[in-house]
Amino acid sequence: MKDILSEIIANKRFEVDLQKQAISIEQLQEGINEVPAARSMKQALASSDSGIIAEFKRRSPSKGGSNRKHVPKRLFRLMWRQVLPPSLFSLMRNFFGGSLKDIRTARPLVDVPIIRKDFIIDEYQLYQAKIVGADAVLLIAAALKQEKCQELAEQAHELGLEVLLEIHSAEELPYINSKIDMIGINNRNLGTFFTDVENSFRLAGQLPQDAVLVSESGISDPEVVKRLRTAGFRGFLIGETFMKTPQPAETLQNFLKAIQ
Repeated sequence: MKDILSEIIANKRFEVDLQKQAISIEQLQEGINEVPAARSMKQALASSDSGIIAEFKRRSPSKGGSNRKHVPKRLFRLMWRQVLPPSLFSLMRNFFGGSLKDIRTARPLVDVPIIRKDFIIDEYQLYQAKIVGADAVLLIAAALKQEKCQELAEQAHELGLEVLLEIHSAEELPYINSKIDMIGINNRNLGTFFTDVENSFRLAGQLPQDAVLVSESGISDPEVVKRLRTAGFRGFLIGETFMKTPQPAETLQNFLKAIQ
């Protein structure tokens, strides 16, 4: 069976190497002091009535393309002013169609936390995230060795970025440490892209009780969100449910009403 994650990581390493050749990490470091203080995604989730993390993505390796070829500023205003916090999908263009430019576009339009939801494998990407205005980054256990994950989490904190750790199985529980601000359960297996929302319920009882928990992927039913809340989840990352419709902002609004 084809391992999609391995292919993505290989392409990501190639992409980051090219970016380093264009702009050195020293150049990125020089601009860090000019960046405003980050907003807290953890606090926003803890205080949010909905917990919806609205995800912008143009396409998915498992689903193909969508109708989101461009990033309309009006869409950002309509969608992300309704929820706390938003998540901006900023993944490699070969697989998800996102870019750092998307974060730059959204940042001045919304006054809520933005997470760079990417395959972070190098500290260079943390500096990129900070420069373009992200407030948090995603670290994926399946894409990193445990020691490297902890190292990147520490570096993220040094830059004032919060960390959402994504795990998929009980074997990845050891990745959780004091540098992790939020814990995400990915309902999608990144090797096969098979999705099962029940994965969040299976792992919920094995997670720290005081952790801010986020359920990711495959959520399309408001009733499932209600069940996840009962299981202890504070955040719900939803992208395809909104982005596949002609009017994502309207779909989001209706979803918010349904979970009240």
